[in-house]
Order: sequence, then C-alpha cells, then structure tokens
Amino acid sequence: MFSWLGTDDRRKKDPEVFQTVSDGLKKLYKTKLLPLEEHYKFHEFHSPALEDADFDNKPMVLLVGQYSTGKTSFIRYLLEQDFPGMRIGPEPTTDSFIAVMHGDVEGLIPGNALVVDPKKPFRKLNAFGNAFLNRFVCAQLPNPVLESISVIDTPGILSGEKQRISRGYDFAAVLEWFAERVDRIILLFDAHKLDISDEFSDVIKALKNHEDKIRVVLNKADQIETQQLMRVYGALMWSLGKIVNTPEVIRVYIGSFWSHPLLIPDNRKLFEAEEQDLFKDIQSLPRNAALRKLNDLIKRARLAKVHAYIISSLKKDMPSVFGKENKKKELINSLGEIYGRIEREHQISPGDFPNIKKMQEQLQAHDLNKFQPLKAKLLDTVDDMLAHDIAQLMVLVRQEETQRPNQVVKGGAFDGTLNGPFGHGYGEGAGEGIDEVEWVVARDKPMYDEIFYTLSPVNGKVTGANAKKEMVKSKLPNTVLGKIWKLADIDKDGMLDDEEFALANHLIKVKLEGHELPCDLPAHLIPPSKRKIPE
Repeated sequence: MFSWLGTDDRRKKDPEVFQTVSDGLKKLYKTKLLPLEEHYKFHEFHSPALEDADFDNKPMVLLVGQYSTGKTSFIRYLLEQDFPGMRIGPEPTTDSFIAVMHGDVEGLIPGNALVVDPKKPFRKLNAFGNAFLNRFVCAQLPNPVLESISVIDTPGILSGEKQRISRGYDFAAVLEWFAERVDRIILLFDAHKLDISDEFSDVIKALKNHEDKIRVVLNKADQIETQQLMRVYGALMWSLGKIVNTPEVIRVYIGSFWSHPLLIPDNRKLFEAEEQDLFKDIQSLPRNAALRKLNDLIKRARLAKVHAYIISSLKKDMPSVFGKENKKKELINSLGEIYGRIEREHQISPGDFPNIKKMQEQLQAHDLNKFQPLKAKLLDTVDDMLAHDIAQLMVLVRQEETQRPNQVVKGGAFDGTLNGPFGHGYGEGAGEGIDEVEWVVARDKPMYDEIFYTLSPVNGKVTGANAKKEMVKSKLPNTVLGKIWKLADIDKDGMLDDEEFALANHLIKVKLEGHELPCDLPAHLIPPSKRKIPE
C-alpha cells in the first residue's frame, strides 16, 4: 500500500544517480518527459524531440539582424580570421544560415549532409525541407574561439519590396528553432538604419519567450557624432520597446565591431567599455551552458504539461458520433475560455500557455477525436522530475562549475585586450603610473602634506578620527571611505603617516574621477618606504 514511500526513501538515500549534468538531462528527458510529449503530439505543435547532440553540443551564439548590419564582420572580428563561405558587403550578401564551428580541417559541409550527422545538433532541421537545407551550411575551421562556442550567421533580414519575395521556407520558424537551442541571441542594428522592417518585426516576435538570451548591439557607432549617437540610441530603445513589449529594458551594447580604424574616435573609451562587457557576457557561456540546458528543459517540461492539459480537454469535449466538425470549430474558437478553465483548475500561470492564435491555426489541421485523454501517470512522472530530479541536477551543476572554474572563451579578439597596455582601463584610475619608476602619488604629495600637518600628527601619524574629518569632505559614502582606509593603512595600525595619508587622498581622487577602486592595493601604489626589499 505504501510502496511509493520506499521509492522516495531510496531516492533520498541514493543521490548519485547521474554522473554528469549532460547524462542526467538525457536520461530525464528520454525516460520522463519524452513519453508525455509523444502521447500528446507535442512535437507536431511546438518543437521536435531533443537528441543527444542537443545536450552535448557547445554553447551557440545566434546573430540576427537586417542586411549590412555587420553580422558576418562581427564573427570575423571575434575569430580574427576569415571562415569558409564568408561574404561581406553592403548589399544582402549572406543568403544562407552558416553554422561556424570548430574542425581540424577547414571546409564547408552542405545542409543535407549536416542534418544526417548524429554528432551535430541539427538533425531535426530536415523538417524545413530542401528549400532551407540548400541555404544551410556548416563552416568548419581550427580556431581557438570555436573550441568553446559555435556561432550561427543568418541571412540579412530584408526590408521594403525585397521582403515580399518568398524565401521558400518559414524564416521566422527556423530562427525560432535556433532560438530554443542557442545560449545567446545577438540582435545587430546599424546606427544608420534603425527602421525595423515587417520581416524583422516578425522575427523579434518569434523570439518571444527567449528574452533572457537576447542582447542588442548597436554597431557602426563610430560613424556618427556623440550628439547623434545619443539620439540614435534613444530611437532604438523606443522602437524595441514597441515590439518586444516587456517592461524590462533590453541591454544594448554600443560599439564598432570590426578591425578598421574608428572614423570618429570621440567615444573610444565608451566603445572599449561596452566591448569588454559584451565579451565578458560571451565568455561566460561555457561556464553557464549546463545551467542553460537545465533551464530550457524545465521550460519545455512546463509547456509540455500545459499542452497535455489542452489536448486532453479538447478530447474530453468532443462528441463521439455526431456533430464533430461543428464542435471542433466551436472548441477552437473558444480556446481562450479553455485556457482560462485549465489555468483555474490546475493553478497554472498564464505565461506558461502557448500563443493562442498559433495554437488555433495548428488545431485546424488535426482530428480532435484522435487526441488522447488525460493520463495522470505521465503528468505525475514529469512533476516528480521537476520536484526531485531537477534539484539533484542543480547540485551537480554547481559541482561541475567548481571543478572547472576557468571555463571561458579564449583566443581571437578575446585575447586582444587581456594583458598589456591595451587592456581595458590600463594606466587609468588606480592603474595610473603603473609603468613609471617614480611613485605616482608623489606628484601631489606636497599638497597632501600641507593638509596632513594641519591635522595635529603625533609621532608623524594622524589618528583615524582626525583623518576622518578631512576624508569626509570628499562627500563619498562611508562604505567607500572605509575601503580607501583599508587600502591606505598599509601597516594596519589604525593611523596614517604622511605617505599613507597621501595615498588615501590619491584613492579618493581616483574614485571622484569615476574609476573603480581595486580590491587589493596594486604594487605600484605602495609607498616606497613600505615596499619589501627583495632578498
């Protein structure tokens, strides 16, 4: 009678079910979620079944944008080399989806060959037919950046009359397929053409539910003056706000992502800081890949559960003999009411339901009588997975992260500014004077000394209380001044001598100029008398 208690106890006593996150995800999907998906025709309505390659593949970055916004140039900028099949120009040059991936030998793999390779995560793309596969290739090359991530280049989104010409395949649906599987979606905009065409608008709407993956890049920003750039940025945010339809503001990175000299170098520092932020975001992808796949599986499981409730509810309301067609039309038209009923009965959030218009269109092509009734056992299995197994995998994710803490993208443009004088912020703020023989604080020390001797030093040192009276004049918060005190009080005696006091004032100046304070005092800022003499 209470056999389920024993099962649950065994679960708690034996946490080592999965060796790796990837293996755990595969096993959970195949044994617990896939049966529910197959029973209720989930793959015909939403997304094809997942394969092993979907769980094993490297993080992927999808580039999306109108033609001539610099998508291909962006990839070349990251890799610092050309890749097979690359074409760059002001007209719509990239007419294919190009998966840029790591390979020992440089070359191109055509789409039809690509979708039969079990090691690549593209097998389910064969559903889009030859019209798409003839426009899909994989560019392989030995590049250190591609050892950690893969990049998907997409055809330029058309505008005006061009967008009326059919591509022969559902472009938005293909992008949606990729959006589900990639780790980052980068929308590129040209600072000179911010108009969002109908096709681009459809694409952005197709990326709905993946807002957490989207980053926006305002490219070619070096070609306009600062005042114009401010207006362009505002116009872009306004345009995106109308389409994306979320209260949160999407992160926009401003820069010029190619290897040419800056046309207007006024905003060089801004571009450097923005590039650094974007690179950090991309570099973190390998470290967060397992967590992203886990998150996507949870999202998929929630959608599959809701889908099962919708399908079984439609089946339940269908007559067994007469009036099937009329009842089908009635049920499809009243799908909103069915959603509301399911929401109330099963306490499901409205955000978990699929798009109602899309669902109504898809239901037209199905025989509702062939749908399956509610099978509680399948749903209980998925609930059990979400309640217990996912928590176990979360622990495993953290363990894997600690075992491989330095999983970042390396090579190409990512190494260009890591070390040396062209690293971000080198020689600025706390880094000022890093290469100089003289102590950089000594330049202003006479001025600081005058203040120091007005604070009644005893035995060449001022007390914390007296130093505080002077330091608070900077109007910096106590938390910041406390950090400056810790950095400046090198001998940790709770007092400051003239060199330490000068150092404290130098750090105050660094902070007031808008720079960040270092966590530890850099070697070049240590006063000469406090430096350890090498033995």
